[in-house]
Amino acid sequence: MSGRVTVTADGAVATLLLDRPDKHNALTLEMLAELDAILTRLDADRTIHVVVVAAAGSRSFCAGADVRQFKALAPLDMWATWTRVGLRVFEHVARLRQPTVAAIHGSAYGGGLELALACDLRVLSAEATLGLSEVGLGTVPGWGGTGRLPAAIGTARAKELIFTGTPLDAARAAEWGLVNRVVPAADVKPVAVALAGQIAGRAPIAVQMAKQAIDSGGAYPFMEPLASVATAYTDDAGEGFAAFQDKRTPSFSGS
Repeated sequence: MSGRVTVTADGAVATLLLDRPDKHNALTLEMLAELDAILTRLDADRTIHVVVVAAAGSRSFCAGADVRQFKALAPLDMWATWTRVGLRVFEHVARLRQPTVAAIHGSAYGGGLELALACDLRVLSAEATLGLSEVGLGTVPGWGGTGRLPAAIGTARAKELIFTGTPLDAARAAEWGLVNRVVPAADVKPVAVALAGQIAGRAPIAVQMAKQAIDSGGAYPFMEPLASVATAYTDDAGEGFAAFQDKRTPSFSGS
């Protein structure tokens, strides 16, 4: 492992940290491989209920792909490595069993914004800027931006951002529904962790099945009834109903 992506756990909340602040946390192939391996471990860990995705330093959440690593690649190598690997890893983020919360400070451009878009929820610094600036380099978003950005803010707005490469400030990101919270820079990670903790206090199986039903898109009429029936027979459902009747806080076990 390179040490450029780390993970720590505090109770049921894990924090995944991009740790390359001297390079604006730009992603290398080695970091993507490390991220993928960590996600595999987290997905299998029943004690982890929510994952926060954060970054080291104060300047940038993530500057996207490390341009110096891919600019010399031939087209076929670019497709076989950067594009396919990045897409697969970010899809792993999106399909992680646990909900994910991105803690975005500073700037998030290109693959950095695409990583944030792969997360379920986003907490943004009031000073932050976001953007998909690939057209300025003569290329297009390659790690899910053309799919996830329109899903988040609508097709016309996504086209404007991608076609012009113009950065989006925090106020407009909130207005357009791209982020869940806008807070002062110093509060980004604490607010993200607090939000994760609030989710972690809910019945984890129910939360995870709700995520799957929501992400199923048009299949929700089939997914939702199945998820409802399945969760109704968990121990957590019994605890939830009992706590409601007893007027106390439930203690969920994840079973």
